Amino acid sequence: MFNPWTGRLFSSLLERLPSQCAVCRAWPSRPVCDGCVTRFAPPALRCLRCALPVPAGVAQCGECVLHPPPFDACLTACAYAWPWPELIAQFKFRGEAGWAAPFSTLLRSAPWVEPALERAELVLPIPLATARLRERGFNQAHELARRLAPRKTDATLLLRTRETPAQSGLARAQRLRNLRGAFTLEPLRAAAVRGRRIVLVDDVMTSGASLFAASEVLRTAGASHITAIVLARTEPPG
Repeated sequence: MFNPWTGRLFSSLLERLPSQCAVCRAWPSRPVCDGCVTRFAPPALRCLRCALPVPAGVAQCGECVLHPPPFDACLTACAYAWPWPELIAQFKFRGEAGWAAPFSTLLRSAPWVEPALERAELVLPIPLATARLRERGFNQAHELARRLAPRKTDATLLLRTRETPAQSGLARAQRLRNLRGAFTLEPLRAAAVRGRRIVLVDDVMTSGASLFAASEVLRTAGASHITAIVLARTEPPG
């Protein structure tokens, strides 16, 4: 099981010391050098509502026009394509919490993320199920959120109410059913979101099931505006 003290030590070292770029192996460098960020996380035209790629001149994809998601906007730093899946796996599954620092920097450089954070009144990480949190030792969404907006981040307001089967391998409709009722607000503080601008933070958006389910809870509680911010967005094949 992941040792939180070891994770904090790794995080400190990763943030403070010069290192080799994890992608091109340039030295000395940050964990991902500027050249690799430019090459593998270029700005792209994306749907304002779900962050999928769209042609020039198109603001929203057809699916979002026909079936708008429960959040108002979705922003991402990169496509979930090489080299990001491997680096995100190191972050999430191998106890390397220090990746939160370069990943949050990457997110801040993405179009419209900084203004969204400035306008937000609350920044809420998508909570992990208890078993996964115990296994990993940290919530990757919380690690990103607290670096993006430390004074606005609240990791105790949005709660995970139950364990759910793993989402990988499930169709989108199954993912949505899987997470129905999986989130709630802390009962004594539910009124804190009424009329507020909220930013939801997660690491990867695939079907959007987690963000959909969490956003529906926030909408019901009266949130005035919800922006989802994710590190990486999966994209349709081809």
